Amino acid sequence: MIVRRLSAAQRSRGASFPDHFNATTHQDLKTLSRAASAAAFLCVQALICIGTVYWAVAETLGLSAMAALVLGGIFAVPTVFVLITACRMAFDAETDPANQ
Repeated sequence: MIVRRLSAAQRSRGASFPDHFNATTHQDLKTLSRAASAAAFLCVQALICIGTVYWAVAETLGLSAMAALVLGGIFAVPTVFVLITACRMAFDAETDPANQ
């Protein structure tokens, strides 16, 4: 969040810091909520796809409970990477001035 200081002209017109702060905070919360919504959508889609592949592999190989947990741990590493990448992409897309 960027907090800008009031210029002398703004102060002379009677603008107060809280009014200016609320305007930028509202815009930042709006951008943050859009980025969170996009990230949530992308993350749910990624989890569904990765979970389906995990389930298909575990059932095809007929893995026991312990082996399925090990396979789940193996799948967890790329899943975390994909989710972090999706969140970063969503935030970058929502905060890019060209997309506003």
